[in-house]
Amino acid sequence: MDNQKFNEFIKIAKKLNDIEIIPLLMGSVGLEVATGKSWDAQDLDIHIPGDKRGWEVPPELNIHNWDAIVNIMKSMEYSLIDLHEHEFSKEGLSVEFGIIDTLPSFAGVQLENLEMHQLGEVRYYLLNLEQYLSVYESSSKDSYRADNNNNKDIGKIDFLKRMIYDNLESN
Repeated sequence: MDNQKFNEFIKIAKKLNDIEIIPLLMGSVGLEVATGKSWDAQDLDIHIPGDKRGWEVPPELNIHNWDAIVNIMKSMEYSLIDLHEHEFSKEGLSVEFGIIDTLPSFAGVQLENLEMHQLGEVRYYLLNLEQYLSVYESSSKDSYRADNNNNKDIGKIDFLKRMIYDNLESN
């Protein structure tokens, strides 16, 4: 697991908690935390509250408290490099913000079923294995993601299915 990226997430999550946002750690770093396996995470994917219509809303308006998020990231020496993707960068690390409120329509993951975690005083959400499977199966149907992600999702889907179904069989 990439502790450096996870530790950076915790620093960002603390600042988000300070403005009453509990973020959801997504992507490969979150999957590493959930599975204990390294997925060679390239960036940090963090989902926070926003407009459930997602891309239908202009990017500067579709994430709630966007101005506060920008200020937090700037205070941590990140630069906004792509408003449409809500992407920041610092010293080669990319941090992208997504909208937690799109999970039900995108992957069938209900927000009330998210698992809250706490590390010290920092609170954050993390998907369980079944929820990750739903997200990666939905993502794999997205042609942009499939074309630009070298089908890495397929390996994650296979791994998650084995973990979930092996657990079911052993119980």
